[in-house]
Amino acid sequence: MSGIDNHGARAFDISGLANLTLAEYDALEPLRWPVPARGHPGTQRLLRDGRFQFADGRARFVATVPREPTHRTDAEYPWVLNTGRVRDQWHTMTRTGYAPRLTGHTPEPYVEMHPQDALLTGSRSGELVRVSTRWGSMIGRLRLSGEVRRGTVFVPIHWNDAYASDARVGALVNPVVDPVSGEPELKHTPARIAPFIVSWHGFVLSRKPLARLDMTWWTLVRGKNFLRYELAGRRVYREWSTWARQALQVRDLEADWIEYSDPAAGVYRAALLEQGRIAACLFISPRPDLPERSWLAGLFAKPRLEDTDRAGLLMGRPAERRADTGPVVCACFGVGRRVLCDAIATGDLATVTEIGRALRAGTRCGSCVPEIKSLIEDVRAGRQCE
Repeated sequence: MSGIDNHGARAFDISGLANLTLAEYDALEPLRWPVPARGHPGTQRLLRDGRFQFADGRARFVATVPREPTHRTDAEYPWVLNTGRVRDQWHTMTRTGYAPRLTGHTPEPYVEMHPQDALLTGSRSGELVRVSTRWGSMIGRLRLSGEVRRGTVFVPIHWNDAYASDARVGALVNPVVDPVSGEPELKHTPARIAPFIVSWHGFVLSRKPLARLDMTWWTLVRGKNFLRYELAGRRVYREWSTWARQALQVRDLEADWIEYSDPAAGVYRAALLEQGRIAACLFISPRPDLPERSWLAGLFAKPRLEDTDRAGLLMGRPAERRADTGPVVCACFGVGRRVLCDAIATGDLATVTEIGRALRAGTRCGSCVPEIKSLIEDVRAGRQCE
């Protein structure tokens, strides 16, 4: 596509690589574009000769007149919706969504607000909220952050209908585009925020896809050896066991099925085992503060569960605290937040460099370094680090 009607008019041209064989692709060494023809060695340095992609070799400047956003905030839509990408994802997860290492850090769509703004909406951290604009709406989990300036809301772009029931933020963006580039006004869409009330929150880890059930909200994450579903609903089931068996497609009445139920508290937990190996687990609670998924994910790597693992499934936590490494911080090496917090709290690891030497976190792509620095600052300031 980069070579269509190009003829040297555009610098980006890799059409010379279009017909590589699989063997040639596997042996391909890094090179710089343009690569306009097959066998071209690549360009040592773009614009090294001082000539741009025009007949006279001179650059062109496009003068633009600054203007205010076309659509202003008002009493009905008082917040500015800003969209963008997150650390480990790209576009709409058509490729990165298949990489468990990349989905672990940010597993579900979220809405990020300043804490004082969230108070004005009546929404609390960790709960679901609906973001609405004049062009559409979506649902995500609320995050509070002092890094978001007041009056603005941030929502990542990556989730589509294949990975979430209602999280396509692109459908909310106003239709105004730049007259020169055609770029949409992605950073400024008036919006309103409201709590999305549900009766229960839950999640499932399963080696097989879930059956289609009547759920108010869901999102899908691909883990290693399992699929992870985050769920929420408004309908409360009198027999959670029946619903759970249907969701996990358990038809054998003699299956190795363990469960725990506390109807008064609205808590339900269940797990299916096959030949001693975990096949699926499900957790339901009226509150969003459900068990950590990281230690449960580790159970799917075991060829057979131990008695303590089975007990942990019913308790909603591992029998040994160290088994719960916490949410993933370093996606490259799978280092969890709790591991980092414990290491920093001992005083032995006081810098990013020392943490990298001991745990390898932050030593490959480096995208988790800001978060590691934040954890170090939390410990130094005496704030909770978990």
